[in-house]
Amino acid sequence: MNEQLQEKIKILPERPGCYLMKDSKGEVIYVGKAKVLKNRVRSYFTGSHDGKTARLVQEIVDFEYIVTDTEIESLVLELNLIKRYDPRYNIMLKDDKTYPYIQITDEKYPRLLVTRNIKKRRGKYFGPYPNAYAAQETKKLLDRIYPFRKCRHLPKQVCLYYHLGQCLAPCVYDVPETTYEDMIKEVSRFLKGGYGDVKKELEQKMMDASEKLEFERAKEYRDQIAHIESVMEKQKMATSDFTDRDIFGYAVTEQYMCVQVFFVRQGKLIERDVSIFPYYREPQEELLTFIGQFYNDGKHLKPKEVLIPSQMDNHLLAQLLSIKVHIPQRGQKKHMLDLAMDNAQVALREKLTLVERKYERTVGACVHLGELLGIETPLRIEAFDNSHLHGTNPVSAMVSFVDGEPRRQEYRKYNLKEASAHDDYGAMREVVRRRYVRLLKEEKPLPDLIVIDGGKGQMSVAREVLEDELGLTIPILGLAKDEDHDTNEVLFGDPPHIVQMKKTSDTFYLLQRIQDEVHRFAITFQRAKRQQHAFQSKLDEVKGIGEQRKRRLLMHFGSVEHIKNASIEELRKLKIPEAIAEKLLATLNEKEKGQQ
Repeated sequence: MNEQLQEKIKILPERPGCYLMKDSKGEVIYVGKAKVLKNRVRSYFTGSHDGKTARLVQEIVDFEYIVTDTEIESLVLELNLIKRYDPRYNIMLKDDKTYPYIQITDEKYPRLLVTRNIKKRRGKYFGPYPNAYAAQETKKLLDRIYPFRKCRHLPKQVCLYYHLGQCLAPCVYDVPETTYEDMIKEVSRFLKGGYGDVKKELEQKMMDASEKLEFERAKEYRDQIAHIESVMEKQKMATSDFTDRDIFGYAVTEQYMCVQVFFVRQGKLIERDVSIFPYYREPQEELLTFIGQFYNDGKHLKPKEVLIPSQMDNHLLAQLLSIKVHIPQRGQKKHMLDLAMDNAQVALREKLTLVERKYERTVGACVHLGELLGIETPLRIEAFDNSHLHGTNPVSAMVSFVDGEPRRQEYRKYNLKEASAHDDYGAMREVVRRRYVRLLKEEKPLPDLIVIDGGKGQMSVAREVLEDELGLTIPILGLAKDEDHDTNEVLFGDPPHIVQMKKTSDTFYLLQRIQDEVHRFAITFQRAKRQQHAFQSKLDEVKGIGEQRKRRLLMHFGSVEHIKNASIEELRKLKIPEAIAEKLLATLNEKEKGQQ
């Protein structure tokens, strides 16, 4: 720990607040909250830590903090800071799953929709549903019973839904707002568990229609009742009431935490959500932050009630969520909470091996690579490769890997402007210069390591551009291939030397994946460019002949040879200006003379 950190820790206040840990580039890598800032921040730099926390502490070069008056303020601030900075050490590997909801839109003539995007003040939402099929089937049932508007935009005449009795046709007829208000109340009651009452009402209407000998109407009511039974009554009741609630259970190991969320809707357990991630504080504090993020991301609606395990601060969470938060001690709710805890334990055991394996192949491989090379952990790696076919269509490509995984939105393609077709060193010089001049100009983050698909010569050229022209000191690693085009040697340093590395290790496999990916990306780009040139013709050389005119000419005449023998008058009939027509014929005939 450097002297600056020591001095800052000494003057930390003994108040609640949030702290932001930063790395050597000034990027925020972790955000946390504390009841007492001084005790919490100091704990990171005292005593021994396990692997994951040790890696976090190793990257901390500086920190900032913000004091608050209360713990609830620090929790709200923590959630906002995590959302703003998206620190890589905050709740990694969290599932980004969205669930379907049924929405009653907030329009003059409302509609029923199935959506995964929850927008506040855009209507009423009901769910979540376990899958899109369940939501769509429920919506179809509601469409049969309640004649909401179906069209996105009002048509000028009634549609088929009106004739089927599934729309009131507000496009043509005046429909009182109270009619829709009553339907919204009915649907809300239906989706909150009151479909039994609706079923009884339909049964009564069916009997009345039968007595009046209106058998077709009675059949419609009978079909609606059958749909309610098939769609809404498949599951057994999980609780004796109809309260919508979410139940949070968790399990931990030394390094990872699993949170299991049970969604109970209309008294039924309909779905669960599983998240596994590293944690750096007490499990109860991590769960508190997790629940705050769970509802803060706009993907999950708050239910009427949340159940959480003991040793949690339910009063603090209730303040944050503004809903009832309960710690059950006995009965059916306690049984369901225990079930969530048990499932979290099972899920953690099952997935932990896969999670750790993924970590070893990605971030873990980056950590080991940094140790082998004697540099800071290269979490951001950029790789370059050049490609051409017998000296034609030369291109270059760059791929970016972050935390050991490809970041495809940051890939870049380069059409070479300065380097000649056979000048591989010139191509590398040009593409490296263009890449990092742009990053410096745009003040975007630089990579921790540059990988060159090539040997000592390409490495030397890249180093000259970085150090001599741009004044940058970014480590460069070279990957040389053997006769079979397989990665054979890993080169590093100045002058470059061979880095001894097991070819069966995750680190070597990471470098191999990076090299294969940049080679694939460059080859794909080169082939696309070659194919594009293959479709070019002599018409492209004539100024004023664009894609539309070229297509028109070829469709009419069939070939360039027939165009060449055409008259000015024939070309003018195709809306080709006379001056361009003359230029076109002159160019085509000059080509023929040149070839003779």
